Amino acid sequence: MAERPLQVVFLDRETISPQTVLRPLSFEHVLTVYGRTSPDQVRERIANADIVITNKVALRADALEDASRLKMVAVAATGTDNIDLVACASRGIVVSNIRGYAVNTVPEHVFALIFALRRNIVAYRESVKAGRWHEAQQFCYFDYPIKDLAGSTLGIVGEGTLGQAVATIGRALGMQVLFAARKGAQKPGSLYTPFEQLMAQSDVITLHCPLTEQTRNLIDTPEFALMKRKPILINTARGGLVNEAALALALHSCQLTGAGFDVTTPEPPDNQHPLVQLLALPNFILTPHVGWASDEAVQGLADQLINNIEAYFQGAPRNVVGAPQVI
Repeated sequence: MAERPLQVVFLDRETISPQTVLRPLSFEHVLTVYGRTSPDQVRERIANADIVITNKVALRADALEDASRLKMVAVAATGTDNIDLVACASRGIVVSNIRGYAVNTVPEHVFALIFALRRNIVAYRESVKAGRWHEAQQFCYFDYPIKDLAGSTLGIVGEGTLGQAVATIGRALGMQVLFAARKGAQKPGSLYTPFEQLMAQSDVITLHCPLTEQTRNLIDTPEFALMKRKPILINTARGGLVNEAALALALHSCQLTGAGFDVTTPEPPDNQHPLVQLLALPNFILTPHVGWASDEAVQGLADQLINNIEAYFQGAPRNVVGAPQVI
């Protein structure tokens, strides 16, 4: 009797841009593609799968109970906070993620937000639309401050590939770059700035760390109180890193000069979400989690996704994400 072809299920193809090409897998398989998958559909859709591809659809322990054939989860992203890694490890399920694909697109998005806020691009654009330039009756007007980046201090939380790429651009622009030590670290070493000190000294703070129980609400009311230089805060990492209600209060109380976010909790946010309520402010920019999504980066992600699956099939899994250590 012929072996059953491997069942590959893609749970959320619509999270990858339609122009992105998914290279066919080289081995015999049946590919089932869903544009979207709601939480109550996960269990049924993965029940007979050998390999599951997911970007943002959560795979929790209860959904894995009936997936007796499942041997690999190919995450079409770097972050794996939507995967129950402990449950996967206990069932012998390999989890592979995507690495290094966003080294250009995310830093460029970070600096697009920084430039827009540092130079008040949104405020000036809206004022021109409202007729202020004509009203000024001269070649320019000075309603909003414009600050150079050269000579300012860039504080980076997270020293991985993206944090380092942001640092390279910052230095090229003449910024002093600081990397934050872990929050609460007693002896950070010479390469790192104590977390609280970085909050106080930075003109721009940008987040590039994963969302874990240790980093959830990393920036909260006490951290905003430390920000003596009223910095710009940029978050292109994960929404849960910042207490969003506290951010709203910090902006309204002028503890921040501005904020640029590409992520929220949850995604998408509803109309009552604290960050959506800030959109009328000229010093707040919210983009729909597209910092990663240049055409070049998404195609690179798709190619790496297929490579991860092929490597697993060949018996040499790559980019494997292990279960977190219990301390």
